[in-house]
Amino acid sequence: MSARVSRFEGLDPSRIDEQEAGMTRRRRILRLIPVLSVAVFVAICCSATAIAAVSASRPHLAGTWSGKYSGAYSGMFTLRWTQSGSRLSGSIALSNPRGKYGISGSVRGSAITFGAVGAGATYTGSVSGRSMSGRYKTAQGGGPWSAHKTS
Repeated sequence: MSARVSRFEGLDPSRIDEQEAGMTRRRRILRLIPVLSVAVFVAICCSATAIAAVSASRPHLAGTWSGKYSGAYSGMFTLRWTQSGSRLSGSIALSNPRGKYGISGSVRGSAITFGAVGAGATYTGSVSGRSMSGRYKTAQGGGPWSAHKTS
């Protein structure tokens, strides 16, 4: 008690309690700083890991793909993709019906969808590494398709 008296000598007792309460609050805050620092560090690491996982799980489809299709139409095709995030755009050259058409589509995880409006075809399928396959639909019918990345 003597330390308290000498430390706060000459002060009003109600002011002494206020000053001690202020010091107690400061001590609590100072104890929280390391805990909060660790929590912020963990949150940043988890966010970076989640972003990396999403980026790694999104297939990189930009480039040239060569493939074949059968069913209502049969033939070969060449896809040339550009990719921005999950959006795809480019061109497809078909052997039957012969022509080159603009395409657009999207990829979500391993699922891919795209369409060639000029050819009246829609494609759905899945991507795994440098290969993809699925089914196409036209007004005349549909069938399976598959492709592999050439560049």
